[in-house]
Amino acid sequence: MANQAHVDILKQGVAVWNEWREKHPKMRPDLRMIKGASLQLNEMNLFGADLFGADLHGASITNANLNKTTLSQADLRSVNLTNSSLIGADLIRTNLCRATLAYTNLSNSNLTETNFNRANFTETDFNKAEIGFASFADVDLSQAKDLKTMIHRGPSEISVRTIYRSKGNIPEIFLRGAGVPESLIIFMRSLASADNPIDYYTCFISYSSIDQAFAERLYSDLQRKGARCWFAPEDLKVGDKFWHRIDESIKLYDKLLVILSEHSVKSAWVESEVMAALEKEQQHNKAVLFPIKLDEAVMQTNLPWAANIRRTRHIGDFTKWKNHGNYWMAFSRLLTALQSETKEPDTS
Repeated sequence: MANQAHVDILKQGVAVWNEWREKHPKMRPDLRMIKGASLQLNEMNLFGADLFGADLHGASITNANLNKTTLSQADLRSVNLTNSSLIGADLIRTNLCRATLAYTNLSNSNLTETNFNRANFTETDFNKAEIGFASFADVDLSQAKDLKTMIHRGPSEISVRTIYRSKGNIPEIFLRGAGVPESLIIFMRSLASADNPIDYYTCFISYSSIDQAFAERLYSDLQRKGARCWFAPEDLKVGDKFWHRIDESIKLYDKLLVILSEHSVKSAWVESEVMAALEKEQQHNKAVLFPIKLDEAVMQTNLPWAANIRRTRHIGDFTKWKNHGNYWMAFSRLLTALQSETKEPDTS
């Protein structure tokens, strides 16, 4: 329980309390389990105070010094902490649901298991704060500062609603540290707004399962070069409706990279993916389909869709992909094509 003498001084207001703190700078105020919703705590010097388990629900604590305070397991729901400093504070299991943290400094604080649901993070500083098993549901993180410097001790909950409200403007390193699935990070900006295109190129790989070895190598090398790629074995989960997910992914991704071989040109699945990409090209008037070949099947087939690719597109040549030098020459040319500015597809 709190030290009653300390509580009595606090109740006398900010001027009396701050004067007492100046006279006793090395004393650690004991305010454990205090109920202070009605207290006037604005501009209070609470440096190093022990507020473990305090009930400050709805209190106003603006412009306050809470550096190195212990607020573990405190009830800070709907608290207004605007422009307060909590550098190095202990906020383990603290409930900050609906709290206003505008211009609040949480640098070097411990935010393990903290509840931030529906909080206001306008210019909130998270520089090097420790976090893990926290909750960020239905919040806008787009204006929060230094999220990328946070130290993750475990995963945290980042809701889809948070990604929408943030318009996708959340550092990827923060999301990965929080345990957000890579597929959601890739889709993030498209999920945020159907009207805002992804601002980096993303690539869907279409191929026959018989060409799995090549597809996996290509996928791995593109990922290492910074291309965002998707292909069925790694990203489709058990139980997904394959055709629905394929169609959805082609709509979200910038480019379709189709691997043409004697196996894939016979695949109705690959044909469907190519037709979807061609339709997208017509709708958006930009290059979407990027074909490459593993053999000469596409140059010999009479299938209309494959013959159309042969007549209208430059086809990247990976026919000698098992030769290290030839593979990397072809890969370099493909990477350049994928990274080039979007333009109308070549139909000459």
